[in-house]
Amino acid sequence: MTRVGYAHTVCAYASSESFQGRKQPVNRPPRRARKAPTNLSLRTDLVERAKALSLNLSDVVESALEQAIVKAEQARWLAENEAAIDYYNAFVEKHGFFGEEFRPF
Repeated sequence: MTRVGYAHTVCAYASSESFQGRKQPVNRPPRRARKAPTNLSLRTDLVERAKALSLNLSDVVESALEQAIVKAEQARWLAENEAAIDYYNAFVEKHGFFGEEFRPF
């Protein structure tokens, strides 16, 4: 039997623009999003290496921050819904899937 684990992750990925052949996720703001000037403290050696590679620090940090936010939101969703997922999995273990007797496999 199939159990629910990371349903939100799978569902979010399937509905994302990257799944539909585009590179930007659904939740990403428009390209011309308003930006706030921010001071960051970064290791000097990393900044120097990034400059040597002509990396745009703002873009790199923004991308990493966006990924960290998505990961944290997914973890929060999973924690908030853990009881419901466990209940559903226990229900399926006990009663099986609805319409399971009609499945050809």
